[in-house]
Parts: sequence; structure tokens; C-alpha cells
Amino acid sequence: MAGDGHAGLRDGPRAQARFADPYGIAVDAAGVIYISDGGDSNRIRRLRPDGQVDSLSGGVEGFRDGPLAEAAFHTPSGLAVDAQGNLFVADTGNHAIRKISPQGQVSTVAGNGQPGFRDGPAEQARFNGPLGVAVGRDGSVYVADSYNDRIRVISPAGQVRTLAGSAWPGDQDGPGAKARFDTPTALVVDEQDRVWVLDSRNDAVRLVQPDGTVSTFVRGDDEDEDELLRRPLSLTRSHDGYLYVGVLRRGALLQIAPDGRVHRLSGGPQAHLSRPAALALTPRGELLVTDAASFRIHRLSWGQGEPEDASTAPRADVGPAPDLALPRTEGRWPLLPQHSWHEVVGTPGEVRGRRGGDARDHLHEGLDVKGDVGELVVAMADAKVSSPLANWAYGSNAEGLSLDRLAYIHIRVGRDKRGQLLNGRQFQLVLDAAGRPERIRVRRGTRFAAGDALGSINPMAHVHINLGTGGYHRNPLQLGFAGFSDQQPPLIEGIEVFDAAGRRLRQLEQGRLRLPADWRELQFVVDAWDQVDGNEERRRLGLHSLGYQLLHEDGRPVAGFEQPRMTLDFSRLPVDDRAVKQAYAARSGVTVHGSAFTRFRYQLGAQVRDGLSSPSALLDAPLPPGDYLLRVIARDQQGNEALLRRDLALRGR
Repeated sequence: MAGDGHAGLRDGPRAQARFADPYGIAVDAAGVIYISDGGDSNRIRRLRPDGQVDSLSGGVEGFRDGPLAEAAFHTPSGLAVDAQGNLFVADTGNHAIRKISPQGQVSTVAGNGQPGFRDGPAEQARFNGPLGVAVGRDGSVYVADSYNDRIRVISPAGQVRTLAGSAWPGDQDGPGAKARFDTPTALVVDEQDRVWVLDSRNDAVRLVQPDGTVSTFVRGDDEDEDELLRRPLSLTRSHDGYLYVGVLRRGALLQIAPDGRVHRLSGGPQAHLSRPAALALTPRGELLVTDAASFRIHRLSWGQGEPEDASTAPRADVGPAPDLALPRTEGRWPLLPQHSWHEVVGTPGEVRGRRGGDARDHLHEGLDVKGDVGELVVAMADAKVSSPLANWAYGSNAEGLSLDRLAYIHIRVGRDKRGQLLNGRQFQLVLDAAGRPERIRVRRGTRFAAGDALGSINPMAHVHINLGTGGYHRNPLQLGFAGFSDQQPPLIEGIEVFDAAGRRLRQLEQGRLRLPADWRELQFVVDAWDQVDGNEERRRLGLHSLGYQLLHEDGRPVAGFEQPRMTLDFSRLPVDDRAVKQAYAARSGVTVHGSAFTRFRYQLGAQVRDGLSSPSALLDAPLPPGDYLLRVIARDQQGNEALLRRDLALRGR
């Protein structure tokens, strides 16, 4: 509906509009769509029925009431409109709930700008990074007080009370004061004054009765890789009791029926959202979604055909713009000294397994930089935390932190090598009931400057850097690192051919591999690897791209192969979990995940590029009998091309 996929601030026609962090969304009775735009924008934006986007209020990060042009917000998130046309804002960075009246005045409903927890009169109440807001029939305002793990209510008389939740994050049903939530991010109120809560880190939808009693309506299985309800972020509800949920884990939109059945509406490679931050239903029943990390607003219209204004509608793009500007890292590394060389030990697209499991479990999404255990990891660029679930996996080797479009993984987030907290302003230490450290929280809206300490390297002995979010990862080498160079071409160890049953073809005729008349079922496997300058000699890295060209025996290209077919390219990785087994043949793997030695065996012809993947298919149709040469092209990210020892000589019949 709006946004061109680039981050920024631009009003005007919806197809050209730009957002910094479009998070909350709400629709009023006149069809005006309101969007809370966080990031560096800190504004409330409007998408009017005439297709124009403008800024309603805000613009400077701060905390100020008054007329629209003078008011200030800090990382606004959830939005809700009441029957009188008042717009309520969960002002996350100010730990407050704000209101924009139809007369154009901004006021603070509750919260005093300081994080904490306190019930009572609205002007004295305290919240901790509220993300979700909803309005009940009597005008009460319900708040997902996310980092307090509570559901709060602001009465029309201005009193704040806790409806459900307790002092510690957890997962427990029961009476309101004994119930526990873990980072509730969104909520809606139904006609019976029941509150439906999206309990994000519990992968659950919870139901809170008017008396505060909590039950679990539906829950995802955190151990099931195919589970749909994984890290839900956004929620809305239809008049007939259907819930709609946006999930972070797979960028999908889900529908949950009144009986609890979960159905996926969108997702997968063709419609993968980066971060579906908020949902709303229009009076026409269309589902609106903000894709915060793609800087777009989308509409799902239930097969009703083209919109009335299809001639002027934006193209049906999903995800961030392919040429989205890179973070301004200015050559910095994630380790000190930031402008000196560090060893790269892993590149995007490499095969990865799980210890004790399949060696081809997933594709490596980022760049690994070698470091000592306990070494400080530092921010590569100025950044503001946009995700409400910015860090994860406390205490495990997979622990990590996401800052805008850069993620730092395999680190003790917010702690030094002795486990001491680095910065109490940026990192919130959560204690359990016994006073022991339970986790670190990094609130949405927290700012970091380049060079700020983020944590320390855990036993994985490297820091993993991801560039991009939610299925739109790019190669971090595009950032440019001070002192990094790669003048070494990849090496092709060999090429093997297997029949449909997996048997290797070995029969030669006059030095040529004899093939059946129809080659289309054959599997061609290329054993190849790469290095970069300065790495240890034993270090093997994966390719960036792979392709092939079919030639006649005299070197002339076969028809259709005038140019090489570059079928594998890891500039942008696919979201399909099957891609790793389409790109890599058996006996691929790396030593850190249980393989005897690092080996990259690529399936030549497999289409793995531009975020999509499909199985290996070297030929489109059978070839006439004759002698051919198969030329393999292997390149690294710097454009170095493998120096082939020989082409593979083939004889077709």
C-alpha cells in the first residue's frame, strides 16, 4: 500500500513515501490509516484515502505534549483509535501512553517518561517500554507493558492498575496476580471485555478475563522447526472471533479460528515479511500489516480482485528494496581495533549442520570473524534498536543481539568476560525470584554508537555478523572492512557425476565420461572452496557464486549456453529451509559441526539465488549425441574466478 522499500522520511504519494520504522497501525471511521514511524523519524504518519502520506505529529526524539506541530515522541509503537476519534500511542521510548485528540492536541495519558513499575494515579504511574495498546468499550485503555511482563489498564478516571502478570517473566495461567507473561507485544479487547494477548517469547496467545484470570488459548511448539506460531509480534481480531497474527520467525501472517486452529495466510519465499510489527482490519475486512524492517505497509485483500485504484497502486513488492542503503560502518570491524584486519573464518551461503545431526541443516547467513573467548564485541555503526525482541538465547552459544539491520551472534550480550553488566542504560538485567541473573533485555528504542561494547565472545570463539533481517540477509562483505583483501581465486578440487539412483558414473570412452541420452536426471557435484588473504592455510571458505557453460568439443557454446548460467549466488539467501540440500550434495559439512574436515560439495545446476531455490537441473531438454565440454565457473565475493585444471569432457549418446 505504501513505502518503496527504502528507509527514510518522505511524504507524498504512497508509492514514493518512505518510512524509517513503520510499526503500529490503526484505522479510523473515515478510513484514515495511522502509522507510528519509529527509528530516526519518531513521528505519527497518516495514509489518507486519497493515497497521500503525510506526517501528523512528532519529528524530534523527545517527550513533549502540546499542539501536533510541537509534540515529541520517542520510538512510538502500538496504536489504537477509540469511538470518539482519539488516537492512543504506546510511546515505547518514553515509557508512556500518549493521546492525540481530533482537535490536534497531544497529551500524556499515563507514564512520566521514566522506566519502572508503579500503579496508581496516571501522572505517577510507570511503565517499562510498552509496545501494545487497545481501547475498551468504556474507554479504558489496555496496555501491553512489555518489559514489565504485565497487562495494565488505565481507567477513564485516570487510574492505572495491573490486570494480570507479576514481577518476573514466565509462563503461568491462573489469577491475575499469579499469572506470568514473557514479553507481551500486542493485545486486543473483545465485546465481552476479554483481552487477547500476544505473549511473544512464550509463542502463545493468552486470554485474560475481565477479572484478570489468565488462560492459554493457543501455543506454538518451540521445539518444532515447522511450527507456525514462532515469535509472534502482531495481533488483531475480527468481529466474528478470528485472530490474525504476524510472526517474526518466518515472516508469515496467520489466521487463528475461534476453535484454535492455525492457518497460514501468507509467507514463504514469495511473500516473506521481514518484521510484521502490527496488524489492523479495515471496515471492508482487508488486513493491513506494517512490515517494519522492509519499510512498507501492505494490504491483504482476500481474493477480491484488484483494488479500485489499481492503475495507481504501488507494485506488489515485498521485502526491503534490493538496493537498500547499507549501514554506515565506515570500514569498522566488530572487534578492536576496529580499523585493523581480523581473520574471516566463515562466509554467507556455507553449509551448516547441527552437532549430532544432519551436516546439511541450514545455510550460513552471515560472516564469521575470529576472536578470542571473552574478547569484547563492539558496534560497527550507530544504531537504534527497532525489534521488540532484540536479543535472544541467553547463556547459550547461539546468544545474539540485533541492532537495526546488523546482528551480532555468539556473544554474551551486555556482559564482559567475567559476566559483569557492561552498561545499565542499554542493557536491562532481569533477575529471577531468587535474585539470580535470568536474562538480559535490550529494549526497543535503545541507541548505540559505533564502538559501544555489545558483549563478549562466547565459547564459539568468533562473532557472527548478519546483514539484513527476516529472510532478506545480504553478504556482510558488501560493507567493506578496513584492511580486508581477497586476491586468491577459489579452487575446484573435482567434479563428479551421479545417476538418478545416486551411483557415480565412472565409465570412460577415449578419456570422456559416457553419459546416457537424457542427462536431465543426472547430478553433477562440484567439490570447491575458497580462501581470503591472511587466513590460515588450512582455512576453507565457501564460494559466493557457481555456474556452468556447456560447450561443443571445439569450444563453441551449445545453443542456449552462449553465456554461463550462474545458478548459485549467495548475495541474498533463500528463506526455504530445503535450500541447503538443494545447493549441497551429501558429504558436505564443516568441522565445527562434526564433519571430519570442511568440504563444500555443490550441486551444479541447483537454482539458489535472489532469495529463491529449486533443485538441481543441469539441462532443460535432452542433447543430441556427441562430445561436449562442461565448464564450471566458481567465483568468490570479490569476483575472483577459479582457475580450472580442466573442463569435464563428456560423451552423450
